[in-house]
Amino acid sequence: MNFYIADTHFRHENVIKFDNRPFENMIEMENKIIENWNNKVKSSDMTYILGDFCWSKDEDVWIEILIKLNGQKTLIKGNHDLKQISSKLKNKFSDIKDYKEIKDSGYGITMCHYPIMFYKSSYNPTNYMLHGHLHNTKEQTFIEKWKKEVKDSHFLRSDACGNIINIGCMMYYMNYTPMTIEEIIKGVGVS
Repeated sequence: MNFYIADTHFRHENVIKFDNRPFENMIEMENKIIENWNNKVKSSDMTYILGDFCWSKDEDVWIEILIKLNGQKTLIKGNHDLKQISSKLKNKFSDIKDYKEIKDSGYGITMCHYPIMFYKSSYNPTNYMLHGHLHNTKEQTFIEKWKKEVKDSHFLRSDACGNIINIGCMMYYMNYTPMTIEEIIKGVGVS
């Protein structure tokens, strides 16, 4: 089974205040994300991490966290992830990319840390663009307004479906937990 999550920001104390995350401190946040992850993800599952996994330049910190998390992991690199990754750390991931497309449960999934408004096959209602990066910001509000305009417009052809979903762990439908594509679609109320 495939799971998706973004913007975990392990070892990032300030992200608690930035996102208004419901944790007293970084250790509590990390423990909750690890607990949620391991209660859901099995050893045979794949989790796609869409960037900003860890706020540390120390690869040993990354490895320390990664070995606590169940399943296989693919990293879709974000702006706060390491720029240079040693083979020691690469071996902890099944794959590391800036952008990736897969099929999952009959859906086409386009993944990038950054939202792409007109992604490949954006006209297809069964294709989804999953991203992180925006957290709960003005930029995310803009994307939500744009998606509604695309879906509600009588003037646009149905070339773009607006199926762009922020899977940052802090989003209410993610709840600091990796989710399947079906859970994500249901959580945001996309039909």
